[in-house]
Amino acid sequence: MDIDRRGLMAGAVAFTLAGCVGPQQAAPSVSVNAALAALEARVGGRLGALVLDTASGRMTGHHYDEAFAMCSTFKLALAAAVLQQADQGRLKLDTALPYSQADMVAHAPITGPNLTKGAMRIIDLAEAAQKTSDNVAANLLIKHLGGPTAITAIFRSWGDDVTRLDRYEPDLNNVPSGEVRDTTTPRAFARTMARLLTGDRLLKPASRDMLIQWMVDTHTGMRRIRGGLPPSWKSGDKTGTANSANFNNKTNDVAIFWPPARPPVIVTAFYEADGKYEQTRDSDQAVLAEVGKIAAAQAVSWHGGLD
Repeated sequence: MDIDRRGLMAGAVAFTLAGCVGPQQAAPSVSVNAALAALEARVGGRLGALVLDTASGRMTGHHYDEAFAMCSTFKLALAAAVLQQADQGRLKLDTALPYSQADMVAHAPITGPNLTKGAMRIIDLAEAAQKTSDNVAANLLIKHLGGPTAITAIFRSWGDDVTRLDRYEPDLNNVPSGEVRDTTTPRAFARTMARLLTGDRLLKPASRDMLIQWMVDTHTGMRRIRGGLPPSWKSGDKTGTANSANFNNKTNDVAIFWPPARPPVIVTAFYEADGKYEQTRDSDQAVLAEVGKIAAAQAVSWHGGLD
C-alpha cells in the first residue's frame, strides 16, 4: 500500500493536529483519532494504535490506553533486555546457551536447523527472536534472564509500569477477552520503544544501533505498518500474531520510521479481528498498513511538510 508524495501531503492536511503538547502527553488530534476510529468501524474488531513523535513527545491514537495481547511484539523488548544486560556486564553475548529437543516448540526457523549443534550464542538467539520471531530462541533467553517475572521487572526498571510478561511461548499468545497476562497498551509500548531506540539512557549507542538494524532487517511486517509508509523511508518493526479457536485473531505490529531529514516516529498497532479464523488474513495485515499510512501523513503534518 505505497503512497506517493502528493497523496501523502494531501493526507497530512487531513490529519493536522489541533495543537501541540509537551512530552509524554497525548495530542488532541481529533482527525487522527477519527481516522483510526473510522478504520476500526469499517473492518470490525478492535484496533489500538498510537503514533509518537520522538522529537517533541507529541502523540495521538485510538484506544491507546486499553490492554492488548503483545503476542510476539514482546521479542523486541526481550532483545533489548538482552543487549542492556550485556551493556551492564551481566552477560556475554558470545556465551552459548545449550538446548535440546525438549526445548522445541512450534515456529523455530533458526533454532530448529541448529538443533544438532546443541547450543547457540546469546547474540544469535536475540537476533533470531527479533528478526524471525523464533519462539525457542525467545524462551531460551527468557529463562536465561530469570523467567517472565524477571523480564517484567526489567520493563519496570525502564519506566514501563504497564507492559507485563507472564508466560513462555506459545502460551503467552492465549489472551482471550478479560485476560491481563502478557499484555501491554499502545501508549506504554510506544514509550518503551522511544526510550530504547532514541538516546542512550537504556542502551549504549552500539547496542541501540544493533537493535535498530535488526528491526530494519526484519521482513515479517512488510505488509503491516511498513506497507503503508513511502518505500523510500527507512523503517523497522516487530510483528506479533495469534490465531486460535479460543479468541479472535490478533495481528500486531510495532514500528519505527524516519521521514526524510526528520527525527524518527514510532507507531504501535494492535488489531483484534472480528472473529476466529484459521490463518492470518491479508485483510488483517492491510488494517495495519492503513495505520502506517495514517501515521506517515501525521508525521508530515507534525513537521510542516517535507523538503
